[in-house]
Amino acid sequence: MEFSYEIVWQNSFPELAECLAHAGLQPGKICIVTDTNIAPLYLEAVEDALKEFPAAVFSYIMPAGEQHKNLDTVRALYTFLIEEHFERKDLLIALGGGVVGDLTGFTASTYLRGIDFVQVPTTLLAQVDSSVGGKTGVDFDQYKNMVGAFHQPRLVYMNPETLRTLPGDQFASGMAEIIKSALICDSTFFDWLEEHNKQIRDKEPDALTHMIRTCCAIKARVVAEDPKETGLRAILNYGHTVGHAIEKLSNFRMLHGHCVALGMLAALSVDQKRGTIQASDLLRIRALLAASSLPLYTSGLEAEAVLNAMRSDKKMEAGRIKFVLLREIGSAEICRTLTDSDLLDAVQEVVRA
Repeated sequence: MEFSYEIVWQNSFPELAECLAHAGLQPGKICIVTDTNIAPLYLEAVEDALKEFPAAVFSYIMPAGEQHKNLDTVRALYTFLIEEHFERKDLLIALGGGVVGDLTGFTASTYLRGIDFVQVPTTLLAQVDSSVGGKTGVDFDQYKNMVGAFHQPRLVYMNPETLRTLPGDQFASGMAEIIKSALICDSTFFDWLEEHNKQIRDKEPDALTHMIRTCCAIKARVVAEDPKETGLRAILNYGHTVGHAIEKLSNFRMLHGHCVALGMLAALSVDQKRGTIQASDLLRIRALLAASSLPLYTSGLEAEAVLNAMRSDKKMEAGRIKFVLLREIGSAEICRTLTDSDLLDAVQEVVRA
């Protein structure tokens, strides 16, 4: 399965203009949306790459951090676009990680009832997850991704070279989503991640490219079957129900992938109790998470508070928490029958007051 848009792989930015033209994009104006972390690293290179493109190029730099992924930032971006007279045929380019990509995509989905945008993800997390699939959104009063829309990009431009400047904790955050993809859909890929862990940690180009491409292919298969998340696509939320609650209660001080890793471990404790995951497989998963510099527990939170935060998750269905579990490594299912006691026990496996 493939997305309806192209995912381009280049180890630099000069080919971006040619790729925009190949995608059939003919904007009069382009706005590069980035943040204060990424702008000093890559904004000039992307601006230079677009000099040959027949469009006026603008840039908008938002403050970095999940705490700025909100409607106030969207409002400021709307104002910039209006004042610069952006029209429906114009284009936004999201240059950055998941926060920039999600916010830019949401702005594109709503400005003038929808304009085109392109994803240029610069973090591992964005390259393997948030830049593909068409989910956009912002947080609302600390509720994660509570406001959003499905709006597919016209192009995703992957430059794995940007991972060389990525801090170690951010790289680990992306690894959580990669391990998640293997656990829910591809046991062979999980084996590969175990076998190539050193090459991945050393950021060997061939290993990174194979890893990112495989994750994109997994997501493509799932999204193609369920583009609006009415059923199967929900398995992509494995680890996210507990993870989002922890992320919220930490006031977003903990990185998304670190929280997802904890969420997966909480779910695995349920799997172990119901007998779908053997002790040996649990040890393998915990070992791979630890080798990827991901946490196995967190402290300073109350398990009851995490459970209450889970009840505010956007994935609630008919008043019940929709929870993704594993049948085995490489196969996931959606469970709607867990009790509060079950969920509290799961949270207590990873949260220590």
